[in-house]
Amino acid sequence: MLPSVLQPNATDHVPVLAEEIRRLLDVQPGETVVDATFGAGGHAALLAEDLRGEGKYVAIDRDPNVKPYFESFRRRAGVQARFLSGDFADVLERFADNGRGADAVIFDLGVSSMQLDRPERGFSYAADAPLDMRMDPSAEVSARELVNGASERELTEIFRSYGEERYARQIAKRIGRERRKQPFETTGELVEAIKAAIPTPARFGEGHPARRVFQALRIAVNDELGALEAALPAALEMLRPGGRMAVISFHSLEDRIVKRFFRDRARGCTCPPEFPVCVCGKEPEARVLTSKPLRPSRTEVDHNPRASSARLRVAVKV
Repeated sequence: MLPSVLQPNATDHVPVLAEEIRRLLDVQPGETVVDATFGAGGHAALLAEDLRGEGKYVAIDRDPNVKPYFESFRRRAGVQARFLSGDFADVLERFADNGRGADAVIFDLGVSSMQLDRPERGFSYAADAPLDMRMDPSAEVSARELVNGASERELTEIFRSYGEERYARQIAKRIGRERRKQPFETTGELVEAIKAAIPTPARFGEGHPARRVFQALRIAVNDELGALEAALPAALEMLRPGGRMAVISFHSLEDRIVKRFFRDRARGCTCPPEFPVCVCGKEPEARVLTSKPLRPSRTEVDHNPRASSARLRVAVKV
């Protein structure tokens, strides 16, 4: 067994559902693994061990700050490793178009601990920092532009659709009122506006009162749901027969997309139920290995509270 490729520190990403990922992806020596969300390389360290010095590891990430982590991984992984910078939907679509194949693909969605633990990135509501939230710092639109430039109606829809925020309209109206005085510049200013917009009892309910709004803004800024919907079919197309795809999501919007995609690709025939025989000729493209999403154990959550909302779904290409 190869040594661990990365030794996590306080700001590194602790891989969620690591043993379940290893068991269900079942990576074998000589295979090609595509890591669509490399981050700090937590899952990569484990999956590279399973390649046992034979095979290829392709890492994808749109955050340029992960490159030092990848270089550390590459030096110690013992396999051919390549880093591709960009949105995973774009990169996977290019892979599929070029006819390149893979035996395993992993998605670990959402924001990583590496990003959350760097206040200057603006992902966290726990520290006052520039209002940014871009996974790719070169992207044109940040949370600042969205909060200050979108209409109150647009903000309401973002908070309601992507954050499932009960007080979306009240928060959007408060933001509109505050930004007419001066633009929002920091996460702290936004947190205070959110707190002022919601009823007092709601400020002390489940979780931080800004949690859902920050989630919604991050999803909108990075077009996370659109990228996921584009990436899943590209990933399945590039998988070789018998190839496995694992997706870890952290909220119901992502999980619904993954569940629906796996279900549709595993169904095959799409003829109406009243048809006596199939006329569409559609064959199943995948077999779902997780009838229900796998969740972290209590022990894992105790050691890594950020894993508490994780859901894992896995399918194999037929």
